[in-house]
Amino acid sequence: MKKNKGIAIILFTFIAIGFLGYVCILGLGSTGTGAAKNIKLGLDLAGGVSITYQAVGDTPSDEEMGDTIGKLEKRVENYSTEASVYQVGNDRITVEIPGVTDANAILEDLGKPGSLTFQDEDGNILIEGTDIADAQAASIKNDMGNKEFIVELTFTDEGAKKFADATSKNVGKSMPIVYDDQTISAPKVQAAISGGKAQIDGMESYEAADELASSIRIGALKVELEELSSRVVAAKLGGQAIETSLKAAAIGLALVVLFMCVYYLIPGVVASIALVLYTAMILITLNAFNVTLTLPGIAGIVLSIGMAVDANVIIFARIREELTEGISVKTALENGFSKAFSAIFDGNITTLIAAIVLQIKGSGTVKGFAQTLAIGVILSMFTALVVTRFLLKAFHALGLKNPKMYGINKPFKTFDFIGKRKIFYAISLVCCIAGLAFLGVNKSSTGSILNFSLDFAGGTSTTVSLNEKYTIDELDSDVKPVVSEVTNDNNIEIQKDQNSNDVIIKTRTLSLDEREALNKKLIETFKVEESSIQSETISSTISSEMRSDAIVSVVIALILMLLYIWFRFKDIKFASSAVLALFHDVLIVFAYYSISRASVGTTFIAVMLTIVGYSINATIVIFDRVREKLKYTKPGDDIKTLCNESITQTLSRSINTSLTDFIMLLVLYILGVTSVKEFAAPLMIGIIGGAYSSVCITTSLWYTFGAKSRAKFAATAVKTSTKKNKAEAVVNGDDLYEEKPVLAKEKNPENRNAELAVKKRGRKGKKGIH
Repeated sequence: MKKNKGIAIILFTFIAIGFLGYVCILGLGSTGTGAAKNIKLGLDLAGGVSITYQAVGDTPSDEEMGDTIGKLEKRVENYSTEASVYQVGNDRITVEIPGVTDANAILEDLGKPGSLTFQDEDGNILIEGTDIADAQAASIKNDMGNKEFIVELTFTDEGAKKFADATSKNVGKSMPIVYDDQTISAPKVQAAISGGKAQIDGMESYEAADELASSIRIGALKVELEELSSRVVAAKLGGQAIETSLKAAAIGLALVVLFMCVYYLIPGVVASIALVLYTAMILITLNAFNVTLTLPGIAGIVLSIGMAVDANVIIFARIREELTEGISVKTALENGFSKAFSAIFDGNITTLIAAIVLQIKGSGTVKGFAQTLAIGVILSMFTALVVTRFLLKAFHALGLKNPKMYGINKPFKTFDFIGKRKIFYAISLVCCIAGLAFLGVNKSSTGSILNFSLDFAGGTSTTVSLNEKYTIDELDSDVKPVVSEVTNDNNIEIQKDQNSNDVIIKTRTLSLDEREALNKKLIETFKVEESSIQSETISSTISSEMRSDAIVSVVIALILMLLYIWFRFKDIKFASSAVLALFHDVLIVFAYYSISRASVGTTFIAVMLTIVGYSINATIVIFDRVREKLKYTKPGDDIKTLCNESITQTLSRSINTSLTDFIMLLVLYILGVTSVKEFAAPLMIGIIGGAYSSVCITTSLWYTFGAKSRAKFAATAVKTSTKKNKAEAVVNGDDLYEEKPVLAKEKNPENRNAELAVKKRGRKGKKGIH
């Protein structure tokens, strides 16, 4: 019976993989719903529409242009989180939206950013668009418990005063919202509203609320704009870039699968099956949630495949520990999942907290990263805790019950990590201080503390009309070297107009002499007319608002992660140590950018957010082991030894997880194009730094902060949890267990102190303890 159940589970899993694989490749129905080819792609992979707006009237101030760019960024998020908005010259703004080929459709939907006002019933203007800071659609439960759709308004400080005055004078009356001389809504004022926030209720659907919020955001611009030009641009990267990235993904996945199977045997095979299922699920989910995927995004998914192994590694390490104690395979499987759950849960929840905060508070590419991060966390937990569990039970039911098939831990000599903590602290301080010191060196030698790319620093955009059509790959091989020869810089972006021979070359800011030199080189090399070349200064595509949003998001995420760890571990020292180690990891990666002068662009944001999102996981695993051991401490127990044992016993997990991540990144770095290398290289540093801090720094910090208080805790814990300690190892089996001490195998040095294991006896239907 059990054998048939096992066969059914395995068969169902492979059917699911086959079905999901079919959906990923071909999709469902005539539209190919769910197919990976239908995932929205960014400008770098699929191109899109580029629209340039001109400010109406006098030339706006820098502040007004900055505010307008920020508002437009919020508006174009409706199309894609990977859209770009940047200033051209003094009075123009270019909006680039990926995955779109019909500029007219976007223009009609985006509309002419014009004036928006809140008026009274007689048409007098009460509030102007510039008084509104933000507008977002939301759903709430009303007093009757029914879902209601609303628009949440946030006003500026000045706008809050105006709105309070306007609502107090118009209670019971309607307040028309007028956009470009058309009334788009006329909500009734129910009460005087102060505090700078308000809600518009009575919306018939979420879509209607979202549309109204979008209109309010776009109408609340400080500068009135009119369309100057539009064009459909091709992908920034050619087919070779995509092909090499996908090839790297396949090779990296194969290497991780091979490692898991060789090292973890049967559990490794199961994890590999779950990993294939995870990959298919994440592709379909990206499609379902309409996430825009860029090349760094592909690299992020490839990395998440390596990180999806993390939970499995924690579980398998626990299973091996149980088997080493002489426990049966069936019981070891149950205990492995049970004991690993808290570490997996806490680690993933802290990461999910970061993703949620980044989604709510972030903007642009930060939101896109948060979506991908959250999807990866949820799916990896599901595949590890559900899919892997059922598959392991199924393989066991098929008769694979030999402990050798699941692996038994080799003895590890406990290393004195805590005793060497001063050395580890010194190494970390040297690395972090060196990174900060190089900021001054860079400033004095190059004029900039970091090698900011076009995304951060802006530059010069040169448009040239070539005499023939070039593919992106040809532009990369033929045009980029010519431009680089003049600029002495490889930080170059090239776009081509789909409907003409125009090519847009974006470089660092060029002097007048450099512009003339570039024009001359283009004329000589490509035989173009001088009149066909135009140059202009462009701003960064990452606005100051986006940067501040990212910083605020990370700070809030760190605070919430600290509070969560404090709550779960009942000790602020655990939380502060974890967050300090996380800050250490960020500084290590920052030092890489500072010392190596690597390009700092959108990938920099993705890398730093990845470190914040994932680096804390290894720390949680070690702290979980410390927390577990503290339950068994007695007065006089050596906390230093406890810490060293906790680190040593989780060392294989720390090494193996970092290794699988590093394998994926290394393959990406070897095979990837420049933009992928810019993502993979610092993340490899981050993986090494994160593993180092988790093993060598975090627990040492906790010990340094609270060794004496831990001794007091140990004395209290032994009195309050004696009964709980005896029943700690929960066995979820079908048989009655009888306590029958059996000496564990002498091969493990830790078992020589006559440690006891449990042998199964008895009949079905009951549970026992050991």
